[in-house]
Amino acid sequence: MLSSSRTTRPGTADSASRIPVAVHATDPISREGALSQLRRFPEIDLRDETESGPGTVALLIDDVLDDTALTRLRRLVRSEGARAVLVVSALREAELLDVIECGVGAIVWRREATATRLVQAVLAAARGDGDLPADLLGRLINQVGTLHRGAAGRTGAPASGMTPREVDVLRLVSEGLDTGEIASKLSYSERTVKNVMHGLTTRLHLRNRAHAVAHALREGYI
Repeated sequence: MLSSSRTTRPGTADSASRIPVAVHATDPISREGALSQLRRFPEIDLRDETESGPGTVALLIDDVLDDTALTRLRRLVRSEGARAVLVVSALREAELLDVIECGVGAIVWRREATATRLVQAVLAAARGDGDLPADLLGRLINQVGTLHRGAAGRTGAPASGMTPREVDVLRLVSEGLDTGEIASKLSYSERTVKNVMHGLTTRLHLRNRAHAVAHALREGYI
């Protein structure tokens, strides 16, 4: 799901379902602080930052998203196959779509980065869901909507089409509904909703649900 932040207390997990997490930070205080918070949760299997790869959630902590940080994000997600959570103090409008299209589906403001909030974002990233602060979700929708309106006069069809069912599901994802709520709204089973999202992201080579929503908005489907 792509949703605004919800404060939930993650449950416990056995060793087989623990999520490998590698913390990347530009300063040792931020890194040690995040590690200290995450150690409290049995769901988390902390790894060295050199161990990021497929199946690992990379938690990146920075004040601002400069070129170095964006390059690091792209390497971790696109080259190494990790799922990413970005913890940042601020994002400029021009950076927002870059982050989503890079493959980051979970973002946490540093001022809100409590232990529970960090684990919530990690769990969402591990599932391939989106987890954005409410204000950031609104900015994303507004920004991509503006891009679409600016391109409204162009001719030609989008490079990749979406079925009406996919559009219906993505519209509800963009409104912050979870899988169960979407299934109820559309009278589908939860498995059907998951299959629709999996088929869409696989066919269009989208990295997660946040990326799928951004793509749909950019192409004018929602």
